[in-house]
Amino acid sequence: MIKSLVSHIPSFSPTSKLSLRKVMLTMTLGASVALSGCSLFSVYKIDLPQGTPITQTQAQKLKVGMNQNQVLYILGSPAIRDTLAPNRWDYIYDYKAGTVGAREGITDVKNASQHLIIYFDGNGIVTRIEGLDSLPTS
Repeated sequence: MIKSLVSHIPSFSPTSKLSLRKVMLTMTLGASVALSGCSLFSVYKIDLPQGTPITQTQAQKLKVGMNQNQVLYILGSPAIRDTLAPNRWDYIYDYKAGTVGAREGITDVKNASQHLIIYFDGNGIVTRIEGLDSLPTS
């Protein structure tokens, strides 16, 4: 009985073993190359801008003596309006590049390195502007 089962097992010739080895090697190499490109399987990360992006050309439109409405029209709402210091508006901008930003080569802006501060008097008129040098030119 055992002898009859053994006689029905197909035996592989050396050429078929060699072709099977080539197929297995090709499949192994193909799978390792496909899986090594982990960027294909990574999670999509969004670009994370926080605050108001302001350039020097926008900020140079500000002048001492403008009122709060004119500043809002030029720059938009400030990131910080402190209730304890209502005569100071802070425009802060941070940016963390996600998948698209990294592909386009956009650098991160960290630790509030773009920080514009506008001071007003009691009547809401601009008295001082700080941080123009921290803003990008364009």
